[in-house]
Amino acid sequence: MVSISIADVKPGVKLLSHVYSPLGGLLLQKGKVLLPRDLDILRAFMVRQVEVEDFAVPERKGAVEATESPRTALVGTAAVADNAKQEEISTLTSLYREYDRMLHLTKSAFQSVLASELPIYELRHQLEALVRQLKHYHALTFIPRNMNEYDYLYHNAILTSLTSYLLAQWHGLPQKDWMQVAFAGLLHDIGNTKIDPAILYKPTQLSSDEAEEMRKHTTYGYQQLRKTAAINEGVRLTALQHHEKMDGTGYPFHLTSDKIHIYAKIVSVADIFHAMTLNRRYRKAKSPYLVLEEIRSEAFGKLDPGVVQTFVDKVTQFHHGTRVRLNNGSEGEIVFSDRNHPTRPMVSVQGQIVNLVVERQLHIEEVLS
Repeated sequence: MVSISIADVKPGVKLLSHVYSPLGGLLLQKGKVLLPRDLDILRAFMVRQVEVEDFAVPERKGAVEATESPRTALVGTAAVADNAKQEEISTLTSLYREYDRMLHLTKSAFQSVLASELPIYELRHQLEALVRQLKHYHALTFIPRNMNEYDYLYHNAILTSLTSYLLAQWHGLPQKDWMQVAFAGLLHDIGNTKIDPAILYKPTQLSSDEAEEMRKHTTYGYQQLRKTAAINEGVRLTALQHHEKMDGTGYPFHLTSDKIHIYAKIVSVADIFHAMTLNRRYRKAKSPYLVLEEIRSEAFGKLDPGVVQTFVDKVTQFHHGTRVRLNNGSEGEIVFSDRNHPTRPMVSVQGQIVNLVVERQLHIEEVLS
């Protein structure tokens, strides 16, 4: 191990310890093989030295480099990166395959629920298969294939289910609750199957009577799930309570915080996020980062602040180097995230560091990789 000046570091060497910013934020993790963009990040934060694997420092005046090890390491890194990319494609294919199977089954189940019982065991089997792919799922970046706006109800159900499962884990619920919370997410809007399609899919603003009918989907859902086996009362209550608010301004019963089931508190956060980041007939999808900021503002009186904090903290934990597009069209890479401002990281754009905490008119429009 050797501590070496940034001026002497070449791409391809491996860090043997974490590198922190002058304010104590983690910039690069131990074990990372440095790429040219990483060196730009280190220089931007005025890091002077790093600890790397032993290698000979090139002579400053000689025309011939003193060692080939950085170059060899870089070639090796490219091969590893290529293998990693192939593995990523393979795992994403598995995720999409299980997701598409879940979509087909959910559509069939929802469309037939008024005439027959929910195929709960088939739904559970496929949901378990999908959950096994969760290590490849990220709420901010996953986009269903061939998204059809008329299938919004089913996509929202599945995405809310996956995110709720993760949120139950992150928030510290016992493992026995995780799959039940996933069911709560999957079935929270099941009552919409009793709503007149002319209201459900209306592309313009609802009248007061139509809005009142839409609100009944919560009680319709609870009534439908009362006869469903293999789910617990928390799942049924989530269908009833997922539009309740902590301050009592929600519906249908204006419940306050202590009366709302924890499943419903979790699912409501996941539901709002996906409802706003999916395309609808009457509204285009919004930037996930803007939605996170809106959800954070809702935590004051409307949503459970602990659940919101857990959700925002976890879904914004991107590796440095994640490529994003800003709302002005420019593309760059996340280089630093401040835990006090998780939705507004620093982004390197064409060699310039854009601090989104300062540049309030800018925000991340899309996560590219």
